[in-house]
Amino acid sequence: MQLKMWSYDLAREQCPTLDHLYEIASLSQESGYNALGLYLEHRFEYPSTPWAHGVGALSAEHVASLQSEFPSLQIIPMINTLSHMEGFLFTEPGRDLAAQTFQGMMGDPLNPAFIDLCERLVEDTLLCFDSEILHLGGDEASELRTAPILADLAQEPGGVERLFREHFGPLAMMVLKSGRRPALWADMILANPGAADELPKETLLFDWQYFGGVAESSARLREMGFEVVACPSIQTYNAAWMHLGPSQENIAQVVADADRLGLHGVCLTTWECGLMGAYDTLFPAIQGVGQLLNDRSVGEACLEQAYRDRSPDHSRWSELMGNELQQHPGFEYSTHRSSLKCRFLLYSNPFWLWVHHREDWVGPSGEAILKLLDEAALVAPGLAEQGVTHFVRSAIDFVRIVDKSVEKYRQKLPSEAITAMAPLRGLFDDLSKIARQNHHRIGGSLADLERIKIAKAHVERVIARIREVGAGQLGYLPSFEHLSHPSFVPHDQGAWWRINSWGTR
Repeated sequence: MQLKMWSYDLAREQCPTLDHLYEIASLSQESGYNALGLYLEHRFEYPSTPWAHGVGALSAEHVASLQSEFPSLQIIPMINTLSHMEGFLFTEPGRDLAAQTFQGMMGDPLNPAFIDLCERLVEDTLLCFDSEILHLGGDEASELRTAPILADLAQEPGGVERLFREHFGPLAMMVLKSGRRPALWADMILANPGAADELPKETLLFDWQYFGGVAESSARLREMGFEVVACPSIQTYNAAWMHLGPSQENIAQVVADADRLGLHGVCLTTWECGLMGAYDTLFPAIQGVGQLLNDRSVGEACLEQAYRDRSPDHSRWSELMGNELQQHPGFEYSTHRSSLKCRFLLYSNPFWLWVHHREDWVGPSGEAILKLLDEAALVAPGLAEQGVTHFVRSAIDFVRIVDKSVEKYRQKLPSEAITAMAPLRGLFDDLSKIARQNHHRIGGSLADLERIKIAKAHVERVIARIREVGAGQLGYLPSFEHLSHPSFVPHDQGAWWRINSWGTR
């Protein structure tokens, strides 16, 4: 096995300083990795796109310093040149390059201006990075089939395959002619085998399989003539913190399959430490996988062992938050993005938590979760773990506080309903402190601070609505689900905006 790497997801709003990057690179090297992937999307200051550089984006100076300080660690750029381009496309200069206006996340592969952008991104990356490998992205490009602008071509026999290969073939050749090796995610090729027909065989295919092994999928890619990197995942995007057991099972299976097939290497993926995640809580897990890649005797329980090796508190905290929490309603294992994180902060309406999780978290089931979280807070070994625990605790508290307020609201007691909801102000103030700590401590998301401000402002808006209509001033009492929605309009008793929502699709 030649390549032992993990990918650091900067694209979900991470803002690392050079000190943070040094810490991450040191961890990687000490854990036995020979490569660190930087998953970039729009979070790199490409010289050609000054209009897309958000605050805190990775700079060419950061990259040069990393490459100089860690010469034995390959710093691999993982860019995007078709889908996952929303950070470019949702800016004013990039809006005309999208396959669909303010929808989806894919550029238009028939637009010469988008092709030019992709070529410039490749050129910029080749200029700024020294690595042997340049990863071009290529995953989850489902809009090749669904975008209206591509519909006629996509519906032709082999149309999706042709769109994909005609886009990525020239980009891969650009990388190859520069003396480097192109790489792509493999999912689109696995689903559309003809998509690989015009790719140079030197292209390295990254086979990401997060809910099983790669025995079948990577074997198919090998039969096409490509070398393969197997990609398991630490599952954080679909958890309040991490699904420890399923992550461990997936990693062990993928590594075993990679050994049996003699694959080119393994890339551990880590996704989405925005939405109040904290990358440093994952460091033991990343370290444990690195140890496994270098010594199979570490065994399949590499994650749990890594937290045990840190300290008894690390071990117990990870067991509580990574395994035991999933046994409670509202936290069950899922392959989808965490509903708690999305409903609490992502959708600008934290009351969705109450709408969807009232039955889960009010009453005895909520008491049991709070008891678990109390123990987790007691054993949390550091600020990072304390912050994650408090975030989850805040979600439970939010639902329970809102439920008490709703009880008074339904009795047409607006003053008492407002009093019951008042503690939410302090709840969001505490979350702001945690988000700020995450940002300073490990380069966490600045967007989280803004999301918390938006959530708190919406709570104030709902309090004002309770005051204005909670005694029946409209002649009817709106359901709390309606009252707490951002689109609530007094006198629109039937929520006409919701029944006629076609215009937002």
